[in-house]
Amino acid sequence: MAAKKKNTWPEGPFINPFTDFGFKKLFGSEPNKDLLIDFLNELLRQHHVQISDLSYKRTEHLGNTAQDRKAIYDLYCENEHGEKFIVELQKAEQKFFKDRTVFYSTFPIQEQAIKGEWDYELKAVYAVAILDFAFRDEDKDETVLSHVKLLDVNTHKVFYHKLTYVYVQMENFTKNIDDLETHLDKWLYVLKHLDKFERIPEHIREKVFEKVFQIARYDNLSRIEQEAYESSIKYYRDMKNSFDTAFEKGKNASIKLLMEAESKTKQAESKTKQAENKAKQAENKAKKAENLARKAKVKAEQERKDKKEAETKAKKAVVKAKLAESKAMQAESKVKEAEAKVEQERNEKIEAMHKLAAKMKRYGEPVDEIIKETGLSREEIEKL
Repeated sequence: MAAKKKNTWPEGPFINPFTDFGFKKLFGSEPNKDLLIDFLNELLRQHHVQISDLSYKRTEHLGNTAQDRKAIYDLYCENEHGEKFIVELQKAEQKFFKDRTVFYSTFPIQEQAIKGEWDYELKAVYAVAILDFAFRDEDKDETVLSHVKLLDVNTHKVFYHKLTYVYVQMENFTKNIDDLETHLDKWLYVLKHLDKFERIPEHIREKVFEKVFQIARYDNLSRIEQEAYESSIKYYRDMKNSFDTAFEKGKNASIKLLMEAESKTKQAESKTKQAENKAKQAENKAKKAENLARKAKVKAEQERKDKKEAETKAKKAVVKAKLAESKAMQAESKVKEAEAKVEQERNEKIEAMHKLAAKMKRYGEPVDEIIKETGLSREEIEKL
């Protein structure tokens, strides 16, 4: 486990849940799925959904052919009844965001197809979008929660119950802490204000929210997690500031570039995460090799002592001493192999960092950011 560093975050003790890191830290891991279950049960209560258990599924979905577009969800889960849940956090307004959620919902439907005979019975699909803004199109209103289903326009009755879209417009949630009435109110209040709290308010001191505050505490994060969060909050603010500037000036071209930058940034973050995972694996292998080498040296030392004692007892012990010496040589050979392996893995790690730095340089990342992510010197980066 990586060593924790002392909390030096100047902006409050809790992380922002609207960053990619913060959202997935709270809701995207197996140890914290009880938080996601509680939140979804509250959001979907009017649809008579009661989730007891969830399993996380692969978040990247490809089309049927290589030419088809793919979808990458923030979270994708399945409950004990096989019902599917897509959970998306959208930080900035997107022109065709509603179209995107409909497009995303088609993948959990298509993956239910069964080869051979099939009666087309489907499990329900729920697409939940948590928006850090409010719609500014023809549907603009003061609604916090929008529940959308396929509707018969003549009867105004739900035509199909197994496809549901839920949009949470956080910008429209304006309740004060004294106005909170429901458990869902408390959830929305915590999500909107979490990074602004100094401590958990007594009004919302419940078991589930105590866990939220414990997980979201910045100084409870590992050093690697703190660095990941700092990078995530920087990206979140840069993107939000860029979007706000573009929106105020009415520059649609800038918004398009911003969305493209968001996509490229996500790709870069994904590649960075892969490189970090490889580096961690190499580091773990190196530690294991060091432990093996240490044990081998201790064993060799003990065998040399045994040999010395055996020589004083009888000539027969000479044979055993030679065997011990042979084993010691084998152990030393293993040590050398282990050291060679460690050196190879270290070189691979350095090579991985060079490749990462080269990619980041191609993407136009600042040199200081590349130094921070890879640990390379400015001179090494400029040579790439």
